[in-house]
Amino acid sequence: MMKRTVLATTLMLTMGTAIAAGFPSAPPAGNAILGAMQVDPYGHSPLTALLDLNSKRPTDVQVTVHGKGKQGIDIIYNVGQATLNTHDGIPVFGLYADHDNSVTVSFTLNGKKYKENYSVLTSPITNKYLDNRDKFAIPKAQAKIVAKGFEDRLYLVNTHTHTTQGSDLGWMAAKNKTDNGWGAPPSGGSLPFEAAPQTYVVDTQGEIRWWLDPDAVYDAKAIDVSKRGYLMGFHDNGKGGITFVQGQRYGTFNLLGQFDAKRLPRGYIDASHEHNLMPNGHSLIRAAKANYINQEGDKVHTVRDHILQIDEKGNLIDVWNLGEILDPYRDSLLKALDIGAVCVNVDLESQGQTATIDKNEPYGDIPGVVSGRNWAHVNSIEYDPKDDSIILSFRHQGVAKVTRDKKVKWILAPSEGWNSELSHKLLKPVDSKGKPIKCTEKGVCEGNFDFTYTQHTAWLNDKNGRLTVLDNGDGRGYEQPALPTDKYTRYVEYKIDENKMTVEQTWEYGKERGYEWFSPITSNVEYRTDRDTMFGFGGSTSLYERGKPTIGRINEIDYQSKQVKVEIDVLSTKPNSTHYRSIIVEPNSLFGF
Repeated sequence: MMKRTVLATTLMLTMGTAIAAGFPSAPPAGNAILGAMQVDPYGHSPLTALLDLNSKRPTDVQVTVHGKGKQGIDIIYNVGQATLNTHDGIPVFGLYADHDNSVTVSFTLNGKKYKENYSVLTSPITNKYLDNRDKFAIPKAQAKIVAKGFEDRLYLVNTHTHTTQGSDLGWMAAKNKTDNGWGAPPSGGSLPFEAAPQTYVVDTQGEIRWWLDPDAVYDAKAIDVSKRGYLMGFHDNGKGGITFVQGQRYGTFNLLGQFDAKRLPRGYIDASHEHNLMPNGHSLIRAAKANYINQEGDKVHTVRDHILQIDEKGNLIDVWNLGEILDPYRDSLLKALDIGAVCVNVDLESQGQTATIDKNEPYGDIPGVVSGRNWAHVNSIEYDPKDDSIILSFRHQGVAKVTRDKKVKWILAPSEGWNSELSHKLLKPVDSKGKPIKCTEKGVCEGNFDFTYTQHTAWLNDKNGRLTVLDNGDGRGYEQPALPTDKYTRYVEYKIDENKMTVEQTWEYGKERGYEWFSPITSNVEYRTDRDTMFGFGGSTSLYERGKPTIGRINEIDYQSKQVKVEIDVLSTKPNSTHYRSIIVEPNSLFGF
């Protein structure tokens, strides 16, 4: 094997933005076969680089970004032909900030194998969205537990700056009845739901190995809503990209910092929380309807209660109007919510207080009944191909499966408050032998069963087809406990028999961790087949500890033994701010195609 050592020059390492803007490429260093190593080639991802192919056509390409020091984590991945062609170069992902990185690239050229070593200098990460509340400039991560065999894990964390829930932008507002569509302007919507993103990858040493420049997607001074909103809803699309939604647009981005974004179809607004994919490549997006005549006859912008199916060309294929499918007047859980934290709207002065539900309240992004208020709060979508249906997590109602013809197939929630039609769709809890479990109307059950409350991410388990849910646990039993410290959060799995309309709880973790593991809002969980673990993220752990950074807790729990294999705490820069979700980053998936 032929070995060549390449020392990248200072000029080469500081030309990334200029090269991306169209300047001539720097020459290769020394006697390298391949070309220049361009840091941050597209101007938005400062801990990446692109190695120019220098008019060569290498194959069998593998990149190693070497760990820092003796304990550092190597990032090793293959680069596929489509990726090479797309960038006319080799993507380098996982560099350390403010560091002289060591990178090895191996490849085959004209039947011969080569290996070249590069020294790649990076600058410090910068974050301009700071104020007097910030404890540090960028998030910090603390690795608490990393079991053998998990050292190579990489976690993308979706964090935001503190939400004031009072943006300078807002839709037109009114409260009076419409006049044949020409009278009062519409009310409400959730346009002010927005903040600057902090999007980054941490390794199992707690080091940041990737950072997205917030300017790539967000501009706090912009009047154009295309660069406002929350950057959310991440999923690896299997084609080198990661899905996202952000206010009035949706799309994908890659780890080199390129974005492919589209505006929502006309008539739909305020996308957030979820952008999942169907097997045919269509997007499933949780949005809202503009200029909607609601159940009270008012013209409103709805809040988090429409599901859009959009094809890859941007055509709107189907719509689920959940205000017509479920009951937007049901308020059983709404009345029990701790309004100190509803989604990422945080008001510590109101901690422990419950919501006042009044259909005469103003419309907008507040807990309440009727389309035009936050009655549903759908935060995840899962497509079930076996019957062409969708499974939805309604934070303020429960979990439900809805068919293509807009019918409710089942509901997983306590029985209180459902109308006569929907009450027949409630799943009945059973034990492992199929014996019925008694539960009160508010969901307090005997035996080994508990419903989810204010849950997130109701996704199917790849292992056995069961339903995996992040049970946040606020309003458990449709009440606030005597002591706030009695609250807890769970990862939970259910086995659903759709023929018998029964549900069995088959797995749980978190109740035993108590209040220190409680995550009142945000968060996610999913089963991982590669390590047989439940991977989850508590995005708001310690949210109520005044003056302290909020913990985003990354965990992988062994499915069989329930041993903690990974626990990493990510600290927000501002006290009492929030993280949203985390996903596992697989470089071979994102670069190997």
